[in-house]
Amino acid sequence: MELLELARGPALAFSIIVFTLGLAWRLYRIFRRPVRVDHSEPRRRDLVAGGLRAIFAKMLPPRGVKVRGAQMANAYAYHLGLALVVFGYAPHIAFIHRYTGLSWPALPEPVFYAAAGVTIVTLLIALVRRLSHPVLRLLSGFDDWFSWAVTMAPMLTGMALIGGPAQPLPLAIHLLSLELLLVWLPFGKLAHAALVFVSRYRTGADFTRKGAAV
Repeated sequence: MELLELARGPALAFSIIVFTLGLAWRLYRIFRRPVRVDHSEPRRRDLVAGGLRAIFAKMLPPRGVKVRGAQMANAYAYHLGLALVVFGYAPHIAFIHRYTGLSWPALPEPVFYAAAGVTIVTLLIALVRRLSHPVLRLLSGFDDWFSWAVTMAPMLTGMALIGGPAQPLPLAIHLLSLELLLVWLPFGKLAHAALVFVSRYRTGADFTRKGAAV
């Protein structure tokens, strides 16, 4: 079996299974935890609306909290850039359509190239800051370094495919780097890409019940 056949077949199926079951396991561990009974009278009862409101409200910079502008802007840049690269590039949309039947309009190529460039640069800035900041470096462990590496790998291998017809070996390496990311994501800090919506919803619902603003 050639490497590209492996990447498109068994390796892809394995990574999707591990990704799906891993996230399901994380969610199961969260929801099976006992919930403390709250005997107080609810101040508000629109808990679903409060939970949904918190998901979107917490995407904005926190009011009244002093955060370094450059650091925050860098984090916003690579999160937004990753989303645009994954869901806005025409070959990626075609890949998703092939396996799910879902599709949507692609970004213009100049916008994609700009998003990819910004994402790579801001991820490098995040790495340099983690390496140069003594406290961040002390707090960083294997999860931090490996999560950064498996996030950057598909970006770099994908950029190597731009500019002409995709050759089998570079395409296989790009797919395998993506599959490594999918396998790792449920078990490391990258799981926040999915679990953040659960935690923010729960926080918003709890705050709404107490009558606090989200």
